[in-house]
Amino acid sequence: MTSILKDKRVVNTRAPHAAAELDELLRLRGAEPLPYPSMRIVPPPDTAPLDKAVRDVVAGRFDWLLLTTAHAAYMVGQRLTFLGLGPLPDDLRVGAIGAGAAQAAERELGRTPQVLPEEALAESFLQASSNGHGLRVLLPQGDLARPLLARGPAEHSVHVTAVPAYRTLLGSGGIDLPLLLAEQRVDAITLTSPIAARNLDLRLDSEGAFKDALAGLPLACVGSGTAAAASELGGIVLESGEGSLRGLVDELERYFSARGGS
Repeated sequence: MTSILKDKRVVNTRAPHAAAELDELLRLRGAEPLPYPSMRIVPPPDTAPLDKAVRDVVAGRFDWLLLTTAHAAYMVGQRLTFLGLGPLPDDLRVGAIGAGAAQAAERELGRTPQVLPEEALAESFLQASSNGHGLRVLLPQGDLARPLLARGPAEHSVHVTAVPAYRTLLGSGGIDLPLLLAEQRVDAITLTSPIAARNLDLRLDSEGAFKDALAGLPLACVGSGTAAAASELGGIVLESGEGSLRGLVDELERYFSARGGS
């Protein structure tokens, strides 16, 4: 059976280190992934705080490692390798917010995390803990992260150490997207975070894309936050309710199927 995405040209805006999984999912459905990183992830200017935190994790000085993005998991894994440290302790609880962060924890750290809700995080830690008090949580974050448990609510006995883990910069390289858009040789664009959506707009503007370049183009998004950011770009926003890369590709298939494949 021919896939509804066969020969569709789909732009992958993920950072280079994170693009392969989505590329593979698209190829399996017959689509042609087009690389156009809207961001790149680099270490913070000073890695000393992150390196100390990673050493403390391996030494058993934290009860939880909380990952709010796939990039945080990637950078923790990179520092573990760079420092020559062993695997994470067996008794360390790993929490992830969202499917992307959870999948990255498995890929980069070899751990299957507990997926936690962004709201009521403190209560979730307590419910999942054997002792329920004095929990020590490491929260590696990007430079654009929203405040999240950063003060560690004392009433819940959750003590949070937030450390800078990476910086998000404007992406570069990949296809000449402004040209392909002008020639109408793109079928869809994928976006997996609000930052990806905002940086796509910034990068297109910096490269001289014509105004309303994305008008009428499907913008497939993971999550409501990404969809909200993408709504400012002028395209047709598709939101994957599943919140995963596979769900994103499924949403693209539903869209083109409803249009008779065109």
